[in-house]
Amino acid sequence: MLRKLLKHEFRATGRTMLPLYLILLVTAVGANLSTRKLLESGEGLVSLLGGLLIMAFAIAMAAVCIMSVVVMVQRFYKSLLQDEGYVMMTLPVSVHQHVWAKLITSAVWFALTILAVILSCCIMAYEQGAVKWFFRGLADLFHEITTYYAINSAALVLEFLLACFVGCCVMCLEFYAALAVGHSRPNHKMAFSVGAFFVMQFALEFLMGVIGNLLDWTGVMDVFRGFTVNLSGMTTLHVAMLGLTAVSVLVGAVYYGVTVWFLKHKLNLE
Repeated sequence: MLRKLLKHEFRATGRTMLPLYLILLVTAVGANLSTRKLLESGEGLVSLLGGLLIMAFAIAMAAVCIMSVVVMVQRFYKSLLQDEGYVMMTLPVSVHQHVWAKLITSAVWFALTILAVILSCCIMAYEQGAVKWFFRGLADLFHEITTYYAINSAALVLEFLLACFVGCCVMCLEFYAALAVGHSRPNHKMAFSVGAFFVMQFALEFLMGVIGNLLDWTGVMDVFRGFTVNLSGMTTLHVAMLGLTAVSVLVGAVYYGVTVWFLKHKLNLE
């Protein structure tokens, strides 16, 4: 059933995200034309058109990044917390599957957004011969990394991708938890959702500060610093990446628990 939910989610969100990616790539082509032709012409109207095309590219890139978050949060809100929620909650699907379908869809679109932004920047900066030079540089870099670091380089890439995936899920879960808390109220649901978001942000920062001070006061941080001093630079990077991912997983687990509990026991669709 999770597969069917994912298919439904990708169809619903793709109607918005795919046209945005297309607009971004088209404006990237226009910005490339502007930097190579229009701005160099020296004519007033032509230079103005070139400037507008570059501005359109910058706006499109910012819009894609912002909308990738807005669409994912809006999808959770519309499908589970508004009128559609009456239908979705009657399906033979658990709340966990609903939340995971949203999380996986969001993470995939975030990854595609990053790729689209990178591709559009490459198109915007493209010059004749630049692609060949770029891929030759990537091949040389990959050769150097694999020569000196071998398995460590592949492990770091996997750890970085895992950290990015977990970070995207945690960001979504923070919005999901705030919306689930706010929509447990009978009135002014969005106002309570915004308030819950800021309360959770404050609580997280306060808790992290308290834990950090407690670890420092008990001497645990001194032991950890002494431990990392004896490690190599690559090992320190592995420890830092895995530690960051572990902290993100713990924070995400709290947001996930809050989201599921409120959706199960306190959801108010009236």
